[in-house]
Amino acid sequence: MTHALQINEIEAARERLGEVRREVGRVFIGDAAPVDLMLVALLSRGHVLLEGVPGIAKTTLVKAFGTALGCTIRRIQFTPDLLPADITGTYVLNPRDGTFALRSGPIFANVVLADEINRAPAKTQSALLEAMQERQVTIEGDRYELPNPFLVLATQNPVDLEGTYALPEAQIDRFLVRVRMGYPSHRDEVAMLRAHSVIAPEPNGVLSANDVLQLQSIAARVHVEEDIREYAVALATYTRGHAKVVLGASPRATLSLVRAAKGHAVIAGRPYATPDDIRALAEPVIAHRLVLTPELEGDAGARASVVDEALAKVGYRRAVRPV
Repeated sequence: MTHALQINEIEAARERLGEVRREVGRVFIGDAAPVDLMLVALLSRGHVLLEGVPGIAKTTLVKAFGTALGCTIRRIQFTPDLLPADITGTYVLNPRDGTFALRSGPIFANVVLADEINRAPAKTQSALLEAMQERQVTIEGDRYELPNPFLVLATQNPVDLEGTYALPEAQIDRFLVRVRMGYPSHRDEVAMLRAHSVIAPEPNGVLSANDVLQLQSIAARVHVEEDIREYAVALATYTRGHAKVVLGASPRATLSLVRAAKGHAVIAGRPYATPDDIRALAEPVIAHRLVLTPELEGDAGARASVVDEALAKVGYRRAVRPV
């Protein structure tokens, strides 16, 4: 593939992503950063954890995003009595012929909204682990492939934690990015009231599942210099030796950071990743994976400060290679 053709592909991809952004913006009025991070995760074949207080349109954003992609979307409302079979599905006896048939669960969709994921116990949360990592589920010993593309968009409430179950570290590590959402600005909230005053706008599908797969293929072919990989590893290594950190960023975090940088480059209209792509995504990709010392555990700001410190102290330098 020639360089010029790749640039043409990147420009076409950027236009299609712009269509998704504009369609979501008709419904979700607010900061565009969460939408861009969700697009990065989509291009990187990753999953998203959206965190914010109730009433700031997390669910609205996810539903609009999934609809704009033109893919199948299912919602799972996590509750304390939710069972793993309620997510994956189960075999049901057919009384007519005495055979068992699979009743597929809501996990069999391109986009899965896991609403208030921390409301369900760990056993139920773990039903998502295999799906998120392997893109498959195992039901009564039988393996079933999930639709492609497959994207989990989970929400959780950082307040009112009574009756909730903290996500295990293994599951948190499966989320490519954590998106922290706050209150809209005064201007955006007024615009929201205006847009939703009579009939709430409905998003339209502007892509298809095949379009998404093509966009993901383009992102996978974005060029990454060896220096960029070394920079990503250096940032992760810094967190592993930090005094406030018990468990630093894993190799999966480093891999996710480079993949996310590729997606960020596509959104910026470039066929190559830069150090700025790594820096822009270091906090949303790495911070939620850090396990801090007991006195700081649960402090999202402390996690972000560790990543900020890594960005400040770990410099990017192009290596000098022998001719």
